[in-house]
Amino acid sequence: MTMRHLFLALCIALISLPLSAQSDEAEQKLEVAFNIITSQYVDNLDEDETVEDAINGMLKQLDPHSVYIPAKKVDEENQKLASEFEGIGIQFNILKDTIMVVSPIAGGPSEKLGILSGDKIVTIDGENVAGMGIDNDGVRDRLLGKKGTEVEVQIKRQGVKELLDFTITRDKIPLYSVDASYMVTPETGYIKVNRFAASTSEEFRKSVKELKKEGMENLILDLTGNGGGYLYAAFEMADEFLEWGRMIVYTEGESSPKRELRASSRGNFEDGKLVVLVDEGSASASEIVTGAVQDWDRGLVIGRRTFGKGLVQKPYRLPDNSEIRLTIARYHTPTGRCIQKAYDEGRADYYKEIRERYEHGEMTNMDSIDIPDSLKYYTPNDRIVYGGGGILPDIFIPLDTLPNTDFMRTISRKGLLAQFALDYMDQHRKKLEKNYEDVKAFRDGFDIEPVMEEFLAFAEEKEIVPTAEELERSGRLMRYQLKGLLARNLFDVSAYYEVFNDYRMDFRKALEVLGNDDTFRDMRVQN
Repeated sequence: MTMRHLFLALCIALISLPLSAQSDEAEQKLEVAFNIITSQYVDNLDEDETVEDAINGMLKQLDPHSVYIPAKKVDEENQKLASEFEGIGIQFNILKDTIMVVSPIAGGPSEKLGILSGDKIVTIDGENVAGMGIDNDGVRDRLLGKKGTEVEVQIKRQGVKELLDFTITRDKIPLYSVDASYMVTPETGYIKVNRFAASTSEEFRKSVKELKKEGMENLILDLTGNGGGYLYAAFEMADEFLEWGRMIVYTEGESSPKRELRASSRGNFEDGKLVVLVDEGSASASEIVTGAVQDWDRGLVIGRRTFGKGLVQKPYRLPDNSEIRLTIARYHTPTGRCIQKAYDEGRADYYKEIRERYEHGEMTNMDSIDIPDSLKYYTPNDRIVYGGGGILPDIFIPLDTLPNTDFMRTISRKGLLAQFALDYMDQHRKKLEKNYEDVKAFRDGFDIEPVMEEFLAFAEEKEIVPTAEELERSGRLMRYQLKGLLARNLFDVSAYYEVFNDYRMDFRKALEVLGNDDTFRDMRVQN
């Protein structure tokens, strides 16, 4: 099929007209216009590029989430929601122009061979990759590959004079959706979910079951910054909280009949206090879970207004293996609200809306939000909830703007805290491993102050020096971030949250609410 035929086929599909004189007219009009443009234009045209521009042009007239994906990008986009990839199984960072293993992925080939956190990869298949200006893409190009293929690396390990040779057989490596799962108190568990992918519901159920074995009676579900993913993964998570038969979400569109998804009888956390943490980065599938919890008075929502994406996309593969992801329906929470925010001013304004919330004061004062009465809905316990632009929390937590100084923005932009944490761990790993057997021991016993002084000296070497006021405003956040990064490098990703969460206002509020039966009762939550 030529690109001309692809273009015409797609145009007709998108217009979705019945086979009639009207559709024949539309097809003829498109064909004539395309032939005129490609045959008569003053300059030479790349036909493939013209077709792709035309497709993108049509989709831009629809909504911000209907998109075209070129064939060469389809696999990359699909990988974002996959449950695994193929490679050697390490998390890495580039420190001083050298590939540093942050941690081997549990169960992956690198861990099985004995590759350790802090190891430095200096050659890959005989090619020197240290001090050569390699970037993240360069590392992935060399280390990712088909299962069963081999890659040879040489590693420099702290305290070992000779380079260590490893032949690693690539394998399938799991991609995890649950970043953290741990007991905060003897009764309260915490689970952080970063996306809704193919394996999310399985990971989540496993985490819930393990925490319940440790005594969990209450749960903090952290969906902050979770941009969503598969609708069905969101349905399965919400199903863990709700009784049999309760509506979780329904979808409906002009060409998509109403489809209801209701809770089954298999929920693993239908009882017990539940708090969901959200913010302006919580979108799509995150909002499905949050909306179901809130609409059934099952738990409390703490944080800031969510993003506001209530549209459902379906992928359509085209003859050249490119793809369009077309919005086919809106989803609605159990009370009937659609939380999709307006997009009639175009895509640029749509994505700027989050910044406008900040400028209008919404991030620091919930009273600045003006929602018409027509968007009010009522839960079974007569609590008011709102549609039309994200999910409003039951308890508002303002954005912490105090640490937002020029110094903090600079070190964040340059990634200096992460760089320093890797370097510090490279020098002190053996001592830290000896002194701290687990995350709790590190969190409670490690003194961050001397390390903070070293970091400030490190930043000064790079001619980045805070004023006294900046240090006063940003210092507490920096200390928690730095200690959290060290914990992550010493243990795992979950350790970062175990350390850093104590800084967060939303997390502390969740613990306060869960520890106060009267507060929960005042919110009229129905378990």
